[in-house]
Amino acid sequence: MANKLKIKKGDNVKIIAGDDKGKTGEVLRVLTATRQVIVKDCKVAKKTVKPDQESNPEGGFVNKEMPIDISNVTKVEGE
Repeated sequence: MANKLKIKKGDNVKIIAGDDKGKTGEVLRVLTATRQVIVKDCKVAKKTVKPDQESNPEGGFVNKEMPIDISNVTKVEGE
């Protein structure tokens, strides 16, 4: 039986461990299989993107939020 996660999409959370410790942000996605969350504007990595004809004709770099383990975040009430 899997443990129920207390953090849901749209919740405000605070990072309590890691490089972004102390930052707060909104949960964009919850990855239940790996027990990770993606938080807006936290743990941002630069990814290279190849040019294509439709969405990105130039290519270049894109900032992308990376997953954070759910044990490293805590829910913030009233913000």
